[in-house]
Amino acid sequence: MGLRINDTAPDFTADSTAGEIKFHDWIGDSYAILFSHPKDFTPVCTTEFGAVAQLAPEFEKRNTKVMGVSVDSVEEHVKWKSDIEQVAGAPANFPIIDDTSLNVSKLYDMLPADAYMPDGRTAADSASVRTVFIIGPDKKVRLTMSYPMSVGRNFAEIIRALDAVQATDGKPFATPANWVPGQDVIVALSVSTDEAKEKFGEVDVKLPYLRTVKSQG
Repeated sequence: MGLRINDTAPDFTADSTAGEIKFHDWIGDSYAILFSHPKDFTPVCTTEFGAVAQLAPEFEKRNTKVMGVSVDSVEEHVKWKSDIEQVAGAPANFPIIDDTSLNVSKLYDMLPADAYMPDGRTAADSASVRTVFIIGPDKKVRLTMSYPMSVGRNFAEIIRALDAVQATDGKPFATPANWVPGQDVIVALSVSTDEAKEKFGEVDVKLPYLRTVKSQG
């Protein structure tokens, strides 16, 4: 069975472009995003890692560390980084780990159903599908996304989802469809309307079970 929301994210030690990393120690008191891709020197992956490089200030503002996972070696990652930076026009300073052993891909159930691992495997053979894990400072999985190899990820949505996770983490709120920071949030059903008014101010009762308040962030 794959990882579920609120499972503890498996810890691991791996070599990376930033040296040896012990995952839980590396997360520390931050949020973390772990995302995989099929193989270095492939077109979609280069655009994706370029997008992450460009978004580095946004992740930093959100106290979030980002780590890439690939089935290639650190040596290949280092060579590939120059291509990423050329496409992105920004430094790719986040670590990319060496998962030639497939240890992390298997721990996080990143491989597709028909994965095949021959020698000389290609992206199509071992393709760790484009998975994303948002992990909290307590090392619990907060959110997961999986994309097929042919579909590049929307990193604006990943940032939006991270904002929603942080806005509701440990708070009696949920976010409505298409929510972005600054918009109203939904009051949890465990909080009465009177309690919500006392704690958060004006409550907009759209339905008995759908009540919103101004964003508290």
